[in-house]
Amino acid sequence: MQQEKIHRIPVLLVQFKNQLTWQEIPFFRGAIISKVPKDLTLFHNHIDDGFRYRYPLIQYKRIGGKAAIVCLGEGTDVIGNFFANADFDLQIGSRSEHFEVEKVDAQRVLIQPWEQTFAYTCRKWLPLNQQNFEQYQHLESVAERADFLQKILVGNILSMCTGLGLHIEKNIDCKITSISEMSLYKHKGVKMSGFDIRFNTNISLPDYISLGKAVSLGFGMVHKIDNK
Repeated sequence: MQQEKIHRIPVLLVQFKNQLTWQEIPFFRGAIISKVPKDLTLFHNHIDDGFRYRYPLIQYKRIGGKAAIVCLGEGTDVIGNFFANADFDLQIGSRSEHFEVEKVDAQRVLIQPWEQTFAYTCRKWLPLNQQNFEQYQHLESVAERADFLQKILVGNILSMCTGLGLHIEKNIDCKITSISEMSLYKHKGVKMSGFDIRFNTNISLPDYISLGKAVSLGFGMVHKIDNK
């Protein structure tokens, strides 16, 4: 039997000293994009004829109340274009602020299935579009809804792997162990349903990456639960 490939993906976390509210993340993203050439599509995920339908490799976050950028794969290479500009005066909504880097954490992270499982949190996860929201609402039992969301979660992880150029041959197993009440979030003027969840899965995931919809704006951010 052919052995599963070992996938070590470069992941770069850039944490700033500057405080950022959740509502300001889109302004932060726009401010970063305004500092780099427009042809660097990984910063904004748009191409000439529309949207680049791939997992975003540069993601804009709020971590510990502060502005942050998480870069994966090719995104770790192109982020240097922002730092080379050396202009960290960013327009965040109506205010202008000079941003200072607090820390930079570069790793090569193993993403692959294992025999064991890992526990994660995922905050502000947006699993539902208009079509599957209606399907979800028609499910009567808690078990049916959990199974429905678990299948979407597996799909989200597979989409992430595809976006990183990874081919996962083994089955990905996911089990949602707790889920919050549904909350409504506004994304691009549209209200979307989201959840905070805890889940177990047999695939190792990097901290602070996101799953689901609107991942470039920090929705669906994942963090490993320390099993100790």
